[in-house]
Amino acid sequence: GEVCTMINKKYSEFLPSMQSAEDLVAQVERLSSNIDLLKAGIENEVQRDLNVAVAEFTELKQQLERDTLVLSVLKKLQEFDTTIKECNSALQEKQYVAAAQQLEKARSSLRSLESRRGFELKILKALGTELTVQTQNMIYHLGEEWQKLIVWKLPPSKGSSSLEAVVLSELHLHTVPPQDEDTAVPPVAAVLQALAVLGELHSKLKDFGHLLLQYILKPLISHPSLAPVPEEQPDVFILRFRSQELALDESSPMEVFEKIKLVFEVLHKYLLNVPLEQPGEGRVTLAELLGELIWEELSDCLIHNCLVNSIPTNSSKLEQYKEVIESTEEFEKALKKMQFLKEDTTALLKYACNVDSHFANKKCQDVIMAARNLMTSEIHNTVKITPDSSIALPELPDPGSGDHVKLPRACSLVPNGTVSVGSESRLSPLTLCLPCCRISSSVQQLVELAYHTLLEATASTDLCCVQLFDCVRNIFQLFYEVVPTYHRENLQKLPQLAAIHHNNCMYIAHHLLTLGHQFRYRSTSVLSNGAATFVDLVPAFRRLGMECFLAQMRVQKGEILERLSSARNFSNMDDEENYCAANKAIKQVLHQLRRLGMVWQDVLPVNVYCKAMGALLNTALAEIVTRIAALEDISAEDADRLYSLCRIMVEEGPQVFTPLLEQDKNKKYQEEVPVYVQKWMTFKELMIILQANLQEIVDQWADGKGPLAEEFSAAEVKSLIRALFQNTERRAAALAKIK
Repeated sequence: GEVCTMINKKYSEFLPSMQSAEDLVAQVERLSSNIDLLKAGIENEVQRDLNVAVAEFTELKQQLERDTLVLSVLKKLQEFDTTIKECNSALQEKQYVAAAQQLEKARSSLRSLESRRGFELKILKALGTELTVQTQNMIYHLGEEWQKLIVWKLPPSKGSSSLEAVVLSELHLHTVPPQDEDTAVPPVAAVLQALAVLGELHSKLKDFGHLLLQYILKPLISHPSLAPVPEEQPDVFILRFRSQELALDESSPMEVFEKIKLVFEVLHKYLLNVPLEQPGEGRVTLAELLGELIWEELSDCLIHNCLVNSIPTNSSKLEQYKEVIESTEEFEKALKKMQFLKEDTTALLKYACNVDSHFANKKCQDVIMAARNLMTSEIHNTVKITPDSSIALPELPDPGSGDHVKLPRACSLVPNGTVSVGSESRLSPLTLCLPCCRISSSVQQLVELAYHTLLEATASTDLCCVQLFDCVRNIFQLFYEVVPTYHRENLQKLPQLAAIHHNNCMYIAHHLLTLGHQFRYRSTSVLSNGAATFVDLVPAFRRLGMECFLAQMRVQKGEILERLSSARNFSNMDDEENYCAANKAIKQVLHQLRRLGMVWQDVLPVNVYCKAMGALLNTALAEIVTRIAALEDISAEDADRLYSLCRIMVEEGPQVFTPLLEQDKNKKYQEEVPVYVQKWMTFKELMIILQANLQEIVDQWADGKGPLAEEFSAAEVKSLIRALFQNTERRAAALAKIK
C-alpha cells in the first residue's frame, strides 16, 4: 500500500510539469511561424523600399554636387568679370600696379576654370580671348608710359655705333620725381612693377640693355675720346656725349672705368634704384635685373677692348700694372654697391690679377704674329753672312756676374779667336762659323726675334718664362710648317730662291745648336737646368734645306737631259742637220749652266756652289759619253765633228764656275773642275779616242793599266774601236790586246 501511495505522489508532481512543457512547445511553434511571416514580409516589401530610398539618396547627392560645381563656376565667372571690370577702372585711373594685379587674378580664375575635368564650356574660349585683349591693351598702355619715361634720341643711321653716331645720341629720363606733389609711388616704379606683374619687364629691359650697350657703354670703351655729359633739368635728366681731342689713341682702364661708373651712377639715381616684387623671386631691384642681362657682354667688352690693350708688352712695365688691378677692384665694388653686380662676380678682377699669364699670352701672340709676317715676306731680300758677322744680339751679361755660382764663361755665339776645349787641344776659330753666303733678311730678323724673346723670358716669372720659351720653339716649328708650303711654287720654279731657302735653313740650324745654351747662365730657375734646348730641331732644319735644294737640282738635271735628248743621239754627224741639232743642244746646256752659275753666285757657300755646278756639268758630260759610246758606226768625219763638239764642252764648261763676284778670284775654282766633275777625265779620254789611231788606243790601254783603262771598261773600248775602224787584221789584233 505504501508503494502505491509513492507512485501516486510522483505522478501528481509529474503531470503539471509535463503540462507546462507542452505549453512551451506550443508557444515556440507559434513564435516560429510568426518569424517566418515576418521574414517573408521583410524580404518582399521592406527591402524593396530600402533600395528605392538609397537610389533616391544617391541621385540627390549627385544633384547637390552638380549644383555646388555650377555655383563655384558661376562664382569664378563672376570673380573673373569683377576683376576685369576693376582692372579697367584701375587702368583708367592709371593705377597700373592694381590693374596688373587684377589682371593676374582674372588669369588665375580662368586657369582654375579650365582645370576642371569634364567641364568644357564654350564660354571659356570667349573669356580667354577677353583676357588676351585686356592683357595686350594693358601692355600697350604700359609701353606708352615706358616710352614717355625713357626716351632715346638716336641718329638717323640706326644700328651704327660709330663715333659720329654716338656723339649725336642722347638718353632722356623723365623719371625725375616732381618736387611739389609727393606721390606715394613714383610713376616709374608703378610702371615697372606693373610690367613685372605681367611678366613683361624682362623683354623691355632686354631692349633697354641692348641700346644701352650699343649706344653708350660699348662706344665709351672703344672710343677713348668720348665722354659722357650728364645734365639734370627740373623735369628731365639728359645724358649726352662729347668727343674731345686726345693725345693717346687708347685710354687707360682707369679712365674707362670712371666713365662707365658715371653712367651707372646716374642710371641708378634716376631709374635703376627701384625695388620690385618679382613673381616667384621676391624683392629685387631693377639694377639687379639689368645687371643679369648685360653684365656678361659688358665685361667681355671691357676685357677685350680695354684690359687686353693695357697689358704691358714689356716685363719691366708689369710693376706699374698694380694701379690697374686696384682700379678694377674699385670699379667692381662700386657696381656691387649699386646692386648692379652680385657679390660673387669677379670676372674683371680675375682677369686683371692674372696679368702675368696674360702678359705671356700677349707677348707670345705678338711674337708669333711678327714671326708669321717675317715668314710670309719675300725670300729674295737678302743679307750677306760672313764668318765674322755676329748676329745683332742683345748684350748677354757675363755669366759670372750676378749672385749665382761662378761658371766658366759661355762662349759667345760666334767666337772671336779660338775656343778653348780643355787645355791642350784647340778648335779652329771657324769651327762654329757659317761660311759666307746670303740669307733672307727676314730670317735674320726671325732669329733676332727668337733671341730677344728668350732674353725677355729670362727676366720673367717662371710661368711666363716657360710660356715664352715654348713660344720660341713654336716660332721655329711654324717656320718648318709655313715656309715650304707658303713659298712652294717659287721654291720649285726659281733656283735662286731654292738656294736662299737652303741657306736660311742651315743658318737657323746653326743658331739652334747654341740657342738654349746661351741663356743657361741668365736664368735662375726654369731655363738653367739645361732642359731648355733647341738641339732636337737641328736635323729637321738641315733636312728641310737639303731637300728643297736637291729637288731643285733634280729639276735642273731633268732640263739638261731634256736638252741633250734633241741631239739626235750624236749619230751621223756628217749630216749637216744632225750636226746642227747636236751643236744647238750643247750650246743650250752651257747657257743653262751659265745662267745657274750667275743666279747662285754670291748666294750659295762656295763649297756647296762648286758641288752643285760640278754635279750638273757631270750630268751633261756623262750623258754625252753614254750616247757616243753606244754608237755602232762612226765615220772619220763623224769623229772629227764629235771631237769639236766635245771640245766646246771642255773649253766652256769650266767657265760656268763663278761662285764669287770678283771674276779674278773665280780662276782658282775653274782650274779645280776635275775635282768637282766626276766624269771629267772620262770625257777627256773619250776625246783622245776620237782622234787616236789603233796603236795609240792600245798604248793608252796599256794592258789595262793605262789612263784609258781607268775610265772605260774593256767592252766599252772594244765597242768604240769597232765603231771607229774598218774590220781589218790590224783592228782584230788591236781588239785582242784589249782585255
